[in-house]
This record gives sequence, C-alpha cells and structure tokens, in this order.
Amino acid sequence: MAVKWTGGHSSSVLCLNVNTEGLVASGAEQGELTLWDGGGTPAGRLQLPKADDVTSVVFSPRCPTRLYASHGEAISLLDARSLKEPVERFHVNEEEINCLSVNETDTFLAVADDSGAIKVMDLENKKVSRSLRHSNICSSVVFRPQRPQSLVSCGLDMQVMLWNLQKARPLWTTNLQEYETEEDSPQSAGQFFNPPLAHSLSVASCGNIFGCGAQDGKVRVFRVTGVKFERELEFQGHSLGVSQVLFMPEEYWLLTGGNDGKVLLWDLSGDVGKQQKSPAKSLQRRKAQAPASTRKDGKHNKVASQGHTRVVPKLTIEHGEKVNWISCTEIKGSKRVLVADQSSSVSVYPLPEP
Repeated sequence: MAVKWTGGHSSSVLCLNVNTEGLVASGAEQGELTLWDGGGTPAGRLQLPKADDVTSVVFSPRCPTRLYASHGEAISLLDARSLKEPVERFHVNEEEINCLSVNETDTFLAVADDSGAIKVMDLENKKVSRSLRHSNICSSVVFRPQRPQSLVSCGLDMQVMLWNLQKARPLWTTNLQEYETEEDSPQSAGQFFNPPLAHSLSVASCGNIFGCGAQDGKVRVFRVTGVKFERELEFQGHSLGVSQVLFMPEEYWLLTGGNDGKVLLWDLSGDVGKQQKSPAKSLQRRKAQAPASTRKDGKHNKVASQGHTRVVPKLTIEHGEKVNWISCTEIKGSKRVLVADQSSSVSVYPLPEP
C-alpha cells in the first residue's frame, strides 16, 4: 500500500527530485513548488510568479541546497534552506520547458523545451554556451554520470541523441521507428497509430547504459561505446505509453512509470551488468553468436529483441493513476519510490532490497 504525502499542493504534481540529503522537491500545476522532509512533511512552499506550471525540478549534485525549477519558459534558482524569492532567474528558452539536467560538476545546466531546443547554460558565467536541437518537442535531456561534457536527449521526433558539449551536432542519433520497420513484428502495423514518441531517459550510474521510455509502451536500453550507442535490450513495459524511466543509483535496476497507471521495477543486472566490464568485446561476441536472420543491412544488432520474452518485472505496483514522474529515495534505511500523478499528493511505495 502507498503512503500518501499530502498538504503540499492543491493541484496535480508534475515533477519530483531528491537531493543527496534526502530532501524532496515537487513541482505542480499553477506555479506550486514544495519541499518535503524524508517523513513526508512539507518543509517549505513557494508560489512561483505568473502561476506557470512547474514542469521540472532538479537539485545541484554538488550543492544540495541549490534547486533549479522550470516554470513556463523560465528557470528559477532557489535556496532550499530558505524557500523565498528565487536567488536568480534565467530566461533562455522561447517555449515551455519540459526538462532540466545539471551535470555532476555543477558547471552546466541543460534545458529542453517544446520547440525542440536544448539550451546548455554555463553556470559560472550564466550564459548559454550551446544550443542543440530536435525537430519536435524535446521531452527529456540527461547529463551522463562521470562524463560532465556528455548528455543524451530524446523527443517526440522519435529521435534519441548523444551529444558532447564540444560539438553543436549530435555524435550519434537513433530513430526509434527504424527498429520497428526492421522487425516485421505483428506490432509494426500498429506503429502508425502508436508511434514510439520518446518521453523519458535515465542513465545508469556507470554512465554507459541508459534507458528510454516511449509512447508505444516499450522500454529500450542502450549502451554507449565511444561516440555512438547501440540498443542492448528492448521489452514491452506497459500497455500504454511509458512516461517515466529511472535507473536506481548504483544498480542496474530500472523503474518505469506508465500511462496505464503501473509502476514497474526491472532488474537488468543479468542483461547489461555482466557485459559492462568490456563492452566492446561483449558486443563482438554477441554479433558472432547472432543468426544471420537477426542482422539486416548490418544496421542494428537485433539479438536484443529476444528480451521481449526474457525480461520480466521484479515488482509490479498497480498505482492506478497515470504517472507524471517517479523518483527514488531512502527513508529509514530502506529504498522507496515516489510517484507523482494527476492528484495533488505524492505516493510512496517500498522497494525490495537488492
């Protein structure tokens, strides 16, 4: 059963983030921003100007009291110790912001918006240092752990991109539809009605493995090798769109949240963890083992599609409401998943121990 955190919002909670000290931030419709202590008691509330929806909140990895919040086309930098007027406000995007990400060294902030733009701000001189772009709404952008100059992004153009801040063009791009046309699966025809619009990304602690949740209900897991990435796994996660994916820290455990009202926990350590030590060798080995029929024009190694039957959830939470955001924290020594949905409360569920 879920524990409900109430009293922090009066409208639908849209986003969540947890700092290194266990303080939780939530953003909601109509400009509401709330901080919660680990016990679920509101520790601070703020009404941001213009009552624009708070679409993303993210704490600085280096300084746990620094909190970035996007509302409308603006970003506010707040001090979590004293949730009053924003310390600073930035306005670098022209359309509504969907996602924020701060790199590990707290030197860059990436901001993705509805125009498809990703503005990368240099936090030292407070200026945009790079403008990157998708051809449609950019739904998610994430800096890679252990690689402060590298980030991944995805959007409603069905593209997943790998970037390095030294370059204005992506190092590598994959269109999620390409996998569908190759696989001649019974689902292929349905892709016209339910295309793999990409909603959410999360990178594992190692920095090389990342997951992507899409509108077709599938979860795709990729491995970065050098300046490109390849699909490692693909599995049907949800009966409706996958709105959220989240790798838990230090584990190859992936949490997913869907429009079907489910939150699922997947243990991918047997699939991606054992290959992590030598990704190049394991890739060659898998290609050598693959029957010829699984390779088409040499474009994609599709052995991973066997994952449809192989990967089963470790835990299924029947949350019952469309999932807006998920986050993970530790409360009294045990891991919990926090779920934001169409309601004004935050739901908290226990997770199994590794």
